[in-house]
Amino acid sequence: MLPLYEKVGMDRRVLACAASLAAGVNFLPWTGPTLRASAALKIPVTDIFQPLIGVQVVGLIFVFVVAWLLGKGEERRLGLVDAGATPHHFDRALSEEEVALRRPHLFLVNLVLTVAIMVVMIGGWVDPVVMFMIGVVLALTINYANVAEQRLRIDAHAKAALLMAGILLAAGAFTGIMTGTGMLKAMATAAVGYVPQSMGQHIPFGLGLIAMPLSLLFDPDSFYFGVLPVVAEVTKGLGGQPIQVAQAALLGQMTTGFPVSPLTPATFLVVGLSGIELSAHQRFTIPFLFGASVLMTIAAVVFGVIPL
Repeated sequence: MLPLYEKVGMDRRVLACAASLAAGVNFLPWTGPTLRASAALKIPVTDIFQPLIGVQVVGLIFVFVVAWLLGKGEERRLGLVDAGATPHHFDRALSEEEVALRRPHLFLVNLVLTVAIMVVMIGGWVDPVVMFMIGVVLALTINYANVAEQRLRIDAHAKAALLMAGILLAAGAFTGIMTGTGMLKAMATAAVGYVPQSMGQHIPFGLGLIAMPLSLLFDPDSFYFGVLPVVAEVTKGLGGQPIQVAQAALLGQMTTGFPVSPLTPATFLVVGLSGIELSAHQRFTIPFLFGASVLMTIAAVVFGVIPL
């Protein structure tokens, strides 16, 4: 989208903000934060995600409303309100490699396959891991019948997949040590002594409100494998549900918070590709991301996902 923004003369901060909002309001079952929360608390992914579907819909509506308002603002700034008769055109030439990977005649087949896999995973009828494996095999077989082509597609994405698998394996060992040695319970017991019993039910709501700013302080592994289990244990000790803590964390911690956090490479990718300064991106985008996080937290209370 950057060449189009530059051709029209739009503010590149708007591009970075829109992309950040779209990526931030995203805690689907296969995203990093959701997988980390599931692994840290030993709760099935579908149990965490399914109650949040309505909350995510509210967040997506907010994203589209904000994007529309930002677009209207740029339209007024550039004096394009009455420019409907003079549209801008931009043609992007694909490289030979990109053309070779395209399968336009299989678009509908891939669309049906993708929707079917997502419905089954979100519905919880089949374990997400199994459905992903089935989906990968079917997609590769349908789109790239040649074994050599399949190997190239796997190699192109193997690094990211293996990195996530390694993180989850190490996290499982870490949380296992913390639990088996009693350190996690000891830390939670000490923390419970400082929290009034009546405040226990409010922990998920409070966490949801501050989850987005916490992304500026904790990287995803430190929070989900170090902080979240302690908070969940404290909540459990005060009569709350650990799953509500996980759901509250997903409303901001490295979801709406990751596109502006200096602790994630994605933030620098956004500002680098957009050609803007990190400080300018944060000043412009943080209010919208924080607003999305607060709105989704309120929606979670209204839908009965987390208690007030």
